[in-house]
Order: sequence, then structure tokens, then C-alpha cells
Amino acid sequence: MRALVLLLAIFAGLSFAAHADDDVVAARTVITSQAEAFARDDDAAAFAYASPALKQIFQQPAMFMAMVRSRYAPVYRHKSFEFGEGKVENGKITQNVHIRDDDGALWEAMYTLERQPDGSLKITGCVLLKTIGA
Repeated sequence: MRALVLLLAIFAGLSFAAHADDDVVAARTVITSQAEAFARDDDAAAFAYASPALKQIFQQPAMFMAMVRSRYAPVYRHKSFEFGEGKVENGKITQNVHIRDDDGALWEAMYTLERQPDGSLKITGCVLLKTIGA
């Protein structure tokens, strides 16, 4: 009986790890899609990837994009955008992104995402830090 319980626990753990990997892949797709919308200056598409809480704060796509342009310029326009570590903890997804801005400076963006009741993933926040020594 113990062996059966142990075997079930192992399979459940493997299933959780596979699900977490799927969530990280899905998060990267959402982040990439939003970055592509920024590149096209598509306010509505970029805003669509924001969580309901962010939508409540910014109310309209144009207001959201104005904030991104002024406070997240390296995310809005960049030379390179490369994914780092992604992980799932307590139902929240975090994804690091290494960014080189138009001036060549290096930045780290830490995105957070959460699955919504409809099953979609939405971006709940992004912390942007300039890399020391860059």
C-alpha cells in the first residue's frame, strides 16, 4: 500500500512539474505577444494582456501605453529581449526577461502573471531594474 501511495505521489509531482512548465511557456507567449503589440504601437492589443486590476487602474489602452512609454521605455522599445528563469509558485508565475535598450544598456524585467477565471493568463505587474555595471 505504501508503495502505491509513493508511486501516486511521484506521478502527481511529475504532473505538477509538467503543468508548471506549460504555465511558464504560456507566460512567455503572453509576454512576447504584449511586446509585439508595443512594437506595433497597438494600444488595445497591449492592454488586452494586462490583468483586470491593471485595467481598473489605467481604465483605457491609451493611458496604459502612456505609462509604459514613460516608465518602461526599455520594455516598450529595445534591441534585444531574452527570457531568463521562469517559475510557478502558489499559482503565480514569475518570468525574468533580460533586455538591452536602444542605447545598449542592460535591464532585468521581472514579470508576474496569474491565470484568470476564464483560463487565460494576464500580466499582473512588471518590475524593471537597470543591471549594475551596464
